[in-house]
Amino acid sequence: MAEDSSARGSGFADSSTHLDVKEYYGKRLKKTSDLQSNACMTPAQPTPTFIREALKKVHPEVIARYYGCGLLVPESLEGCSILDLGSGSGRDCYMLSQLVGEKGHVTGIDMTEGQLDVARKYLDYHMTEFGFQKPNVSFVQGYIEALTEAGLQKNSFDVIISNCVVNLSPDKRRVLSEAYAVLKDGGELYFSDIYSSSRLPEQIRNHKVLWGECLGGALWWKDLLQMAEATGFSLPRLVTATAVTVDNKELQDILGDFRFVSATYRLFKVPKGQSKGCGVMYNGGIPGAETVLHFDCCYTFNANEAVEVDQELASILKHSRFAEDFTFQPPGGSCEPRGIPAEENPTWP
Repeated sequence: MAEDSSARGSGFADSSTHLDVKEYYGKRLKKTSDLQSNACMTPAQPTPTFIREALKKVHPEVIARYYGCGLLVPESLEGCSILDLGSGSGRDCYMLSQLVGEKGHVTGIDMTEGQLDVARKYLDYHMTEFGFQKPNVSFVQGYIEALTEAGLQKNSFDVIISNCVVNLSPDKRRVLSEAYAVLKDGGELYFSDIYSSSRLPEQIRNHKVLWGECLGGALWWKDLLQMAEATGFSLPRLVTATAVTVDNKELQDILGDFRFVSATYRLFKVPKGQSKGCGVMYNGGIPGAETVLHFDCCYTFNANEAVEVDQELASILKHSRFAEDFTFQPPGGSCEPRGIPAEENPTWP
């Protein structure tokens, strides 16, 4: 991992899109109410009680300067090394800091100095609030398309999260590639973002406000599937999807009939084709999912209940941080696939 740093990758330069995003989030937006649509505020899933309690300990200014379309809290995080792409004011970093504990670490990377200034300002405040002897959070200035150039080491993170940020990048394929590089084997990219019902035309993609509002850069969800496969990730597994309403007539007129969802996907860096479908039993006990683990929109595991899973999910569970949370059983005959068919990613309003 990288230490707290203000260095940026020397080989990666600002594009006009990066400059526009910096202007929008660094100068134009001063608080959440400055947003012109609700795209950046649409929750992808309800907030569990223990997460709400963790958020209560985050400083009010960090909360006020935070813009995101979901709340990213994958399971089984204690002791993990986590990277937050586009960490902004640091809300998610400080919330996750409490979940990974003093033996874990959270790194936030952002390209906007103003946002990082807010995040770093309250580092000591949060460590005192959490009762930690030394910081388990650090912030790096850099680009999500150039993680290794920003000083982040390859194969160094257990989990990467991103909250409504990938859509702001002009090179989303490179974002996935860099994320794959810095993840450990068995690691996970767990991220919430805005997706469109089809590919957006140039008129929308070139609109600065729509891009800043997380709509102009929204990826067609089918392109995510193709990019993930090309990068080496497992098939993206849909966790939740919520319809986005723009609630701004001027912007809606430009968007026309295009529809958008705030969706959370999980992608894993695991071997492909090396596991067979089998029966698994969730052992229970993961904080926040002690008796029921909602893994994705197709699989919910009840503690101590055997479930048949398909080949891909068997590989994910066996080769990721979830391996110790499951008991694996030999296949009981043919394993009926229950993965995520492309047509179910996601359900459009």
